[in-house]
Amino acid sequence: MANITAALVKDLRDKTGAGMMDCKKALTETGGDVEEAVDWLRKAGLSAAAKKSGRVAAEGLVAVAVEGTVGAMVEVNAETDFVARNADFQKFVRDVTQLGLTADGDLDALAAKPYGDTGRTVAEELTQLIATIGENMALRRCAALSVSQGVVVPYVHSALAEGIGKIGVIVALESAGDATALQALGKQIAMHIAAAQPECVSVADIDPANLERERNLLTEQARDSGRPEEIIAKMVEGRLRKYYEEVTLLEQVFVIDNETKISKVLENAAKDVGAPVTVKAFTRYVLGEGIDKKEENLADEVAATLAG
Repeated sequence: MANITAALVKDLRDKTGAGMMDCKKALTETGGDVEEAVDWLRKAGLSAAAKKSGRVAAEGLVAVAVEGTVGAMVEVNAETDFVARNADFQKFVRDVTQLGLTADGDLDALAAKPYGDTGRTVAEELTQLIATIGENMALRRCAALSVSQGVVVPYVHSALAEGIGKIGVIVALESAGDATALQALGKQIAMHIAAAQPECVSVADIDPANLERERNLLTEQARDSGRPEEIIAKMVEGRLRKYYEEVTLLEQVFVIDNETKISKVLENAAKDVGAPVTVKAFTRYVLGEGIDKKEENLADEVAATLAG
């Protein structure tokens, strides 16, 4: 029997883009002959993923899952919105999000987790799915939140199906209060986060570099007014308060009633819940945000398809 070394597997993987276990199987089936193994993978449809790996994948799904006091969110991308409606793709995204509950927000750890009883990892199963469906796909990011006591509440805006869609939020509420009341509050806070797009929970959580950049910009703008330095300082502080209201959850006005700050909403909720409520953390994903999408018109797409 041929000695299938790690270097041989890596060489075949580099050539084909197929999963590690698939490469090992191909080499075993072909007695360690790399070229024959390439053909073996091509016949199995597994090397096709490599040809698709350079194509932009900005569609797909965001999914959420909660178990006990742990919540997870995952984004898996594909090339077209059509694939997001594929039952196999949806199942994969849901399965991976469930696995994300034990990945602690570590994307590499999630990709390396065993995928069911297939004998493949999540990353290898994704390669298999690419070959089956025929589009480039990517396991893009994952997040996980937990609380020692309280709830983690998921929300998907305009969900395509249960727990999956294009905008997802998970929010962690720390509290010893009534869990049912906390769930209802968490749902409203999550909906607010989806709509208002805060960057962090409180002023103390703002990235110091971002805050300094904003302060410098506001100072330069204020100096253009020609006012004295002491007046400029007051102008800057006033404008910074407006900045805090834009980027921090606790300083934002609740979208549900359009008048109460979130910090006050939490304070008021303590009476109904039966204990103080703190937003420990939140994560908000918008499908494809930050991906440089290639713009093509329909004629170009048809021409490209016909050209092969």
